[in-house]
Amino acid sequence: MSATSTYSRKSRSIAGTLGRTIQHHPDADVSDLRRDLAASRIEDHIAAQLAKAPPLTAEQRERITGLLRGSAKG
Repeated sequence: MSATSTYSRKSRSIAGTLGRTIQHHPDADVSDLRRDLAASRIEDHIAAQLAKAPPLTAEQRERITGLLRGSAKG
């Protein structure tokens, strides 16, 4: 997302939880929180791009879905 855009409430909540956990429990395993935050921010970015783009074709949706499933060959 661009520097001027904002993240969703979900992303901000996860980021806050991650920050508080790191601050108050520096030895805690935060790998799940980091993964959740990354996924939420990816969702935010995809949603923003789709809102600006014209409708995708079925083939384009399949290629993008393949990227997410890890089966796309680039």
